[in-house]
Amino acid sequence: MSDSNGFDHTEIERIRSDFPILSARIRGRRLAWLDNAATTQKPRAVIEAVKRFYEEKNANVHRGLHALSRAATEALKESRSACARFIGAESATEIVFTRNATEAINLVASAWGEENIGPGDEILLTEMEHHSNLVPWQLLARKRNARLKFIPLSSEGVLALDALPRLLSDRTGLVAITHVSNVLGTVNDVKRIIREAHDAGVPVLLDAAQSVPHIAVDVADLDCDFLAFSGHKLCGPTGIGVLYAKRRLLEAMPPYQGGGEMILSVEPEFSVWNDPPYKFEAGTPNAAGAVGLKAALDYLSRLGMERIREHETRLASYALERLERIEGITILGRAKERTGIVSFEIEGIHPHDMAQYLDSKGIAVRAGHMCAQPLLKRLGKTAALRASFYFYNTTEEIDRLIAEISQGKEFFHRGS
Repeated sequence: MSDSNGFDHTEIERIRSDFPILSARIRGRRLAWLDNAATTQKPRAVIEAVKRFYEEKNANVHRGLHALSRAATEALKESRSACARFIGAESATEIVFTRNATEAINLVASAWGEENIGPGDEILLTEMEHHSNLVPWQLLARKRNARLKFIPLSSEGVLALDALPRLLSDRTGLVAITHVSNVLGTVNDVKRIIREAHDAGVPVLLDAAQSVPHIAVDVADLDCDFLAFSGHKLCGPTGIGVLYAKRRLLEAMPPYQGGGEMILSVEPEFSVWNDPPYKFEAGTPNAAGAVGLKAALDYLSRLGMERIREHETRLASYALERLERIEGITILGRAKERTGIVSFEIEGIHPHDMAQYLDSKGIAVRAGHMCAQPLLKRLGKTAALRASFYFYNTTEEIDRLIAEISQGKEFFHRGS
């Protein structure tokens, strides 16, 4: 089957050659990396950008008058601007660098939430949240004596948005939702949610860890108030993430952490804070990670987010079609609007056992609760298998997955 939608076979082979690890052999088999929802592999352009930074520009940013510090500072500035362009932010000053999406959400929960959420207030989430967009709000609710409410999930793995009018009230202080489920692959109608929340005077945070790498995201068009994503899920380095927030919100928020660079002046008993985004970036930032993130965004932009989306959609459809032919497999989630995430269970075989079997064949998938235990419990499961695709994956890799699952079923059933 040719990869005619999104990228043709020749393009895919060229793209794959950009990723050194994709030619690795795992237990004698060529690696099939199907765990992209957890982390994505890195093209040479990213690896070399980080390497060049350390070889040619390594210095603390902002704080030196020498040439290397000026070069490092300029590189960080260019990276911030690249992030703003990629998601359609109005200004680079709306981009705060963090370690990952998790820290970005924690930043909002701490700096914004503790100032704006009070006793009796409600935070509206969904039943499909990753722990990163659940646990910070649990902590805040406990601290501020607030309450969490949840948009329910249908049996198809789609949010029941008809419930929004009754869930939004004058006690709702924030709506914090995932753009794309990391288990179901469901692409939520966040534009509708944002519109209805804003009509009720409620700000909205988007956990975009699973959307920004796979879908063209425009924060101005969505009109979200906060948005968080991680570099490592879009071909960038680990340890770098982004919080987008509207400028007026950043200006009103107190600092998240104290230290160097987040201040304008310091006296023995008080300090004057720096302007956003620096107010939220205490200490030495991960400049090398930011440079690698820019290289990753440039790489994705050259490929084109629409083509990436087309290719992944096709791969997911192909995988679903093939998996459904295997007796005893149950697919989790049936949303029409979805990304390249397919979660499933196999009757009579624990997901961990099948994942280890597939690993012995060079195929990397995820098994477990995928940091979404409430969602799995809502579906009546404790664990599942997940294959997640990116633009460098192929239908041939899916064929390998299907063949090895079939062989694995025979292996485990013989053993039982």
